[in-house]
Amino acid sequence: MYLSILSCTNNSTFKPQFMEKHLVASHMAENMSGSEIIKLAWEINARISEGQHIYNLTIGDFNPNIFPIPQYLTDKIKEAYNNHQTNYPPGEGIPALRDAISHYLKRESEMQYSTNEILVAGGSRPLIYAIYKTLLDPKDTVLYPVPSWNNNHYAHLTGCKAIEIETLPENNFLPVLDDIKKYLSKVNLLALCSPLNPTGTCFSKKTLNAICKAVIKENEKRRIKGKKALYIMYDSIYWGLASKKAEHFDPVSLHPELRDYTISIHGISKVLAGTGVRVGWAWGPEKIIRKMKALLGHIGAWAPKAEQVATAQFLDNHDEVKSYLAWINKEVSYRLETFYDGFQALNDKGYQVDALRPQGAIYLTVLFDLIGRKTKSGKTLETIADVSTFLIDEAKVALVPFSAFGSKTKAPWYRLSVGTCTKEDVGKILDSLEAALASLR
Repeated sequence: MYLSILSCTNNSTFKPQFMEKHLVASHMAENMSGSEIIKLAWEINARISEGQHIYNLTIGDFNPNIFPIPQYLTDKIKEAYNNHQTNYPPGEGIPALRDAISHYLKRESEMQYSTNEILVAGGSRPLIYAIYKTLLDPKDTVLYPVPSWNNNHYAHLTGCKAIEIETLPENNFLPVLDDIKKYLSKVNLLALCSPLNPTGTCFSKKTLNAICKAVIKENEKRRIKGKKALYIMYDSIYWGLASKKAEHFDPVSLHPELRDYTISIHGISKVLAGTGVRVGWAWGPEKIIRKMKALLGHIGAWAPKAEQVATAQFLDNHDEVKSYLAWINKEVSYRLETFYDGFQALNDKGYQVDALRPQGAIYLTVLFDLIGRKTKSGKTLETIADVSTFLIDEAKVALVPFSAFGSKTKAPWYRLSVGTCTKEDVGKILDSLEAALASLR
């Protein structure tokens, strides 16, 4: 039989189509798509490497020459490697780091979690995946707003059902109770994020409070009936980059009775500009954290031990944390506010653009209402893709349309990320945008 298979595959009449039908991945993998944001960012970077001048404001990353991680953290990472902290860390994270995170949560938000309720991993992504995989069976359903980051992909990866809520600009693209209340009895996980990626907007206390009360009420019904609980995943990776004009709120801080039903996410990726350093953590009910640990232990998604040792020392140094957060917030806020003011000035001049006032993260929500306009070459901008291409080719500015975050609306809203631009770039970008907009008919 083995020889006959070999002779068949070497036969001149063998058809490639046979192999196409034979070499098939799983249904999940065959229908999986990659990150639209990363794809776009690298396409722009490829054009830049070829010599094109484009301001790449697409990816939610930092230029480390503009936004370096804290020097104290850098020194401690080097020290940890010099001290040979390079063996396997515990699956849940080293005790010193989980202890430091516990102190950090108590100090910064008055939330009290023990080390057994904290899980460390290589950034927030494996933790979010673990939340989905731990809480949701294929018959279960997740509810999340759009635009939002990657929830559609995590739902696909885990095979669960999904309900998407299209949010509105008048609500800062955040869900309100009226958007979700009719679905709460049908879902098992409510995925929320604040400050929100991609919009840079934050839940108000009133809005989050109303959602929390509805979840508490739903879980009381389920408890009486002996049904599976409704959980909240609260992605607060941008917590610490919330504007002074928009205070950050957490479900458990507002309602301690949600403690058994809320799993939260944080880490150093954004607030410490350590996107490539890969230290993230989750906290929540001990049983769920324990199951997530077991899952991630099989995947091997722990953060490098040296980085864990260094992060523990950094978080325990309150003065260093406070100093760095003050610096990065000042730098980020300057860029966001200057861009916002610039878009308002363009709007005042009659250009069909707008922006939502920034509240947090490293993002500005901007609108280019240009569909139907003609370029100087006579081409009509008919789609969001046409508008995006126009911005890249004529304004030399690359942004991410909200369609990459699951938004179905035809209104051309975009995410503008400031992590890779200098202060001097802001004015140049606004001038370039104005020149391009002025060329439209």
